[in-house]
Amino acid sequence: MSIQMRSFMLIMVAGLLWWEQPLKAQNLSGGLPGATAYYNQGRSYMVQEDWYSAAESFLECLRLNPAHAEGTAVLAECYYELGEFDQALVWVRQARSLARGNIALANLEAFILIALGRLEGAAGVISDVLAREPYNKEALFAASELDIARGRAGDAVTRYREAVRRYPDDRRLLISLALVLGSLGETENARAYIERALLQHPEDHRVHYYAAYLDARAGRLGSAIRYAEEALALKSNYNPARSLLASLRYRTGQYAEAARLSDEVIAQNRDAISAWYLKGISAMRMGRNADAIVILSTATLIDPQDEFVRATLEELLISETNLEEPSRGRWATWHFVRARDFRSRNLIDQALFEYRRGLRLNPYAKDRQEYAELLKIQGYPARYVEELRFMQNLGLGDRTINDAVEAYNALLSDALYRRWAVDPVELASHHWKVAIFSVVSQSSFYHADAGAMGASYIKDILVHDRNIIPMDLELRQTSFSHAFRQAREAEADYFLIISVAENERDISIKGELFVGRTGSPAGEFKVYRTSTDRLRNASRGIVDQLSAALPFRGELVSRKQALGLIDKGRADGVSAGTVYEVVKKGRSLVLNEGIGLSYAADDVVGTLVIESADEEVAAGILSRNGFFDRISTGDEIILQPQPPEQPPTPEPMTDPELRTLLRALR
Repeated sequence: MSIQMRSFMLIMVAGLLWWEQPLKAQNLSGGLPGATAYYNQGRSYMVQEDWYSAAESFLECLRLNPAHAEGTAVLAECYYELGEFDQALVWVRQARSLARGNIALANLEAFILIALGRLEGAAGVISDVLAREPYNKEALFAASELDIARGRAGDAVTRYREAVRRYPDDRRLLISLALVLGSLGETENARAYIERALLQHPEDHRVHYYAAYLDARAGRLGSAIRYAEEALALKSNYNPARSLLASLRYRTGQYAEAARLSDEVIAQNRDAISAWYLKGISAMRMGRNADAIVILSTATLIDPQDEFVRATLEELLISETNLEEPSRGRWATWHFVRARDFRSRNLIDQALFEYRRGLRLNPYAKDRQEYAELLKIQGYPARYVEELRFMQNLGLGDRTINDAVEAYNALLSDALYRRWAVDPVELASHHWKVAIFSVVSQSSFYHADAGAMGASYIKDILVHDRNIIPMDLELRQTSFSHAFRQAREAEADYFLIISVAENERDISIKGELFVGRTGSPAGEFKVYRTSTDRLRNASRGIVDQLSAALPFRGELVSRKQALGLIDKGRADGVSAGTVYEVVKKGRSLVLNEGIGLSYAADDVVGTLVIESADEEVAAGILSRNGFFDRISTGDEIILQPQPPEQPPTPEPMTDPELRTLLRALR
């Protein structure tokens, strides 16, 4: 062997011996060869916030040494950071069995239980920890998050303030308190605490990020942009700050820059659905609708369950393409398939919604027949026939449809509307005019302009409400005052301003109702939903609350002596025996404040007691007030809702954005 070769071999052996020494040291505490090496590698990934790689390393560590207590504990934390809370709970409980009495693991279990919505279990764990250590900081954090999850943000503020007095320099406490105050609308107090955090931790990119978020929430977009840029200057690959900056650029009308930043987010994570969504709506605002359709279509393939992406794409297709566009039929089919699935499980309301969304995209679809069948099953044969006749007019009639129309025409020969010789389609009228708006300064943490899409969903559902007409006005308003002006000039009875807060799993929608004539507050509706279809379900909840809050209004459309016919029926909740007031036409006025109608006692000219009700019309006995009969066709039929003896306690509302931001602070 040559001298050169021997020298090379000696160098290789020395290198191997040098490499082996740290591995031996690492393996001494891990039990089995390599376990501690993987554990240390995982800890390094955690420092970089690379949770996927960290979890992989810890899983390998535990494969080699299933009793590695530290590895089990940090694996639970990784799954928590990844949002896999069920799996996190499995591992944290296993870790607690390996390290009994470990307070840190008990606190982690409490956080996981809160994330899973198992609040009573979390409360028990937190109580046990605080009984042992009354001022344990992590337990105080968990207790505050539990307050927020229960809709008691005020209690969380009290708890955070007490903790800040004990730990005045704690970054996480200062930010948490600022976030909760910001969610409660206390913007100046929130700013005071975030400025303290900035002063004490000027090099922490996360502090600048949360400062940007709070200023964005308060409408201070210029300073929010500066804070987001500073966060990226401190940590260039910090995607939350880049996503927030993209949203801020969108909100300030810098759509090209918003799209560019979205591309940077997508380059790091192709599945970042909110970045795809922002890129798509930025293209829309720039008038590049064809590009927007391609972008949003791609996003829908990445996450078919994202309702904001799909709804935005569908609205774009409806407004920008011809009815004959083949892609409309393809996207409509998705809704029809879901509708049939809901119908098979007897979920009628959900099925109706999906059929209606599909038919908006493709009115010529043969699936309309299935929709008609669903109306018939609900007990509305006249509406069933209307849909089949519509299909006949479109040239979609076949023998089955033609036979059904003929058969049901015969069955309906004795229907109330035919005995009175009226056409319920022509009679159908909406007696409440409501404008639906969102204010562009309100923008969700997860989907930019979420309020506008929530407003669009609510407006779409209201199209099928028989008592409320959603007015055809621009959804996105620059400010409350502009929304008020639009509603007043359009002579709306009320206008509803929609705001949305959400995260990847949950959504809350708030609808603030104002009197169209005065702009005074009329009511407030709140809905919180989780899991799939949450945008649809929350929007439906707002519509249900609005419909229930408005008084019943109808019109006396025909009269035969003491008998009267009104333009509302079973589909509107009319039933035999109900007594309505008959009010002179044009005399009722919307209250200046609150929900309701006002009219003088002298304007009540009689009463109507319902005897029979069809789907869309009802008839009853008229009784006059006073000596003279002043009842005439065109008079209003009104039923003022009676306030409950004991008003229901409103369900506490949680803020999904706030919960996600606090969770990320761990």
